[in-house]
Amino acid sequence: MTIILLFLAGIVAGGFGGLLGIGGGAVMLPIVRFGFDFSPSIAVGTTLVAVVFTAVAGSYQHWKMGHVDWKSVKYIAPAGIVGVIIGSVLFYWIKDYHELIDLILGIVFAPIAASMIYEGLFLRNKPDFPGRTMGGNIPLKAGIGGGVGIFTGMSGLGGGFIMVPAFVYLLRSPVKIAIGSSMASFVWFATVGGIIKIAQGLCDVPAALAMGLGAIGGAIIGARLCSRIRPATLKTIFGFIFLYVSLKYIFSYFGITI
Repeated sequence: MTIILLFLAGIVAGGFGGLLGIGGGAVMLPIVRFGFDFSPSIAVGTTLVAVVFTAVAGSYQHWKMGHVDWKSVKYIAPAGIVGVIIGSVLFYWIKDYHELIDLILGIVFAPIAASMIYEGLFLRNKPDFPGRTMGGNIPLKAGIGGGVGIFTGMSGLGGGFIMVPAFVYLLRSPVKIAIGSSMASFVWFATVGGIIKIAQGLCDVPAALAMGLGAIGGAIIGARLCSRIRPATLKTIFGFIFLYVSLKYIFSYFGITI
């Protein structure tokens, strides 16, 4: 029964992740941590392995729709791989400090919530950049990739909420190209990070497979809907949900349940 519920959670996470361009990890992580009572370190590792499936399925759909700037991805992805290795090593040092991990993740979810609420409420009619490629130079692209890679290794999250705005505002990317290129870059981050987490013993493999397989269908649906739906309302709703998740993590550090 638990495996079936994890599979269904994967469908939901993959769908909203593909639609909102944030990856499924931000939805999966609090589900396995609080819904299935995984320890913080196992929740992070399991989520990272599961989102490999989301990233592959979602990036494939965005590639088919022409939403990936591969010339930029070839600089972002290698830097991200180096970053995720560094982040995974750092995370292993603190894996037994469960309360500290909860606090860190609570802090991580706060800007996710704030950015989604802001975008949903105030950027509904923001004009998009033209074209099908990103600007910027190679060091800037590599810097974004490396920084997000470290974040991924530490948190188990894809960092789409960092990469997509960075691509739009720093690289002047059209939003759909930013979302597709973010997903395509994250495939490499998640694959390397997931292998490391399994090797470190920080992954519940059956749970990750169940969520990951469910996320494949969800990510395909979400990526397709991305071209047809303005997700501003969903971003606002999920922003407030993630605000609650952030507070729940932070209060858990102090032994308070909300």
